[in-house]
Amino acid sequence: MQASPRWQGERFRNLHPILPGLRDPRVPMPTFRELLLGGGERRVPPAPLPSLDPLPAWRRPAASGLRATWLGHSTVLLEIDGVRVLTDPVWGVRASPTRLAGPRRFQPVPVPLRALPPLDLVLISHDHYDHLDYPTIRQMRTLGVPFVTSLGVGAHLEAWGVPADNIIELDWWESHTLAAADLTVTAVPSQHFSGRTLKSRNTTLWSSWVLHSQRHRVFFSGDTGLTTEYIDVRERLGPFDLVMLEVGGFHPAWGDMHLGPENALKALTYLGGAPFLPIHWGTFALAMHAWDQPAEVLLERAPKVSAQLMMPRLGEPTEPVLAPPPQGWWRTTDAAPRRCGRAGARGALPRSMPWPLD
Repeated sequence: MQASPRWQGERFRNLHPILPGLRDPRVPMPTFRELLLGGGERRVPPAPLPSLDPLPAWRRPAASGLRATWLGHSTVLLEIDGVRVLTDPVWGVRASPTRLAGPRRFQPVPVPLRALPPLDLVLISHDHYDHLDYPTIRQMRTLGVPFVTSLGVGAHLEAWGVPADNIIELDWWESHTLAAADLTVTAVPSQHFSGRTLKSRNTTLWSSWVLHSQRHRVFFSGDTGLTTEYIDVRERLGPFDLVMLEVGGFHPAWGDMHLGPENALKALTYLGGAPFLPIHWGTFALAMHAWDQPAEVLLERAPKVSAQLMMPRLGEPTEPVLAPPPQGWWRTTDAAPRRCGRAGARGALPRSMPWPLD
């Protein structure tokens, strides 16, 4: 970690200059009370979102060799020429250090963790609670597959029971190749931060990722603000067949550390304009905007910049070359009966709902 160019003293830092205008200094930071207990309109949907059972499709190989199944937030099952990669797996009920408070999932995962097909690799972008989930990792610790992550994050994994031999930590522009498969994973720059406590802020690294086989190249953003470093990523590791970018959890006060839908479309142009699967939305209320605002903005603005937008339902396996035109499937919740619950401590899921963790 200390040998990394991004290490400064006792912490990591972003090296690339922040683009002007990303953070609005006139907008105050939201308070913890606002984030956890309300303060925004329509922060959760009135009913569960439509979702599909992906298991029947997963039993068949992808016709094109590349298929992605969005399972909620930043969790995606990628199938790349027969290799299965799971990104930022989060099956837990809360994105929080405690089960008693914090952002509570308003949308169940479409499939139980135990029902996943055999995996070849688990990819973890950074250590924030909505990307690195303790109960999920505890369930996955005995899988016997590589856990590829950013510098320093492996200490969490090892402490939670993942064997040290199965943990690969990478700095930006470092790669790991699966020994038994034709797949290479490369950590690339992102503009974000890390930490699971205030004292541990930026003591581990954060990364975006490129996965490439002989036939396909995929970009996964993790969490990031808009950065022209993505032009370098495209030139060095592109072109891409699929780009996954975070679009939710955006607030003007932290616009330099998260994309939101508008800056995601700009980042897409930096990366070359491949088919675009939005992630980091539709699962947790992590900002003040309406839960469906990212999807609505993308649906409106993507055609104006000729972006090939993929908007599959949760649990819907989709091949980029075969993806249908995006539809506003999430709007069906507007006609559903409203349910009790808030985005914060009480949450929006019924307390009696069986949870598909194990």
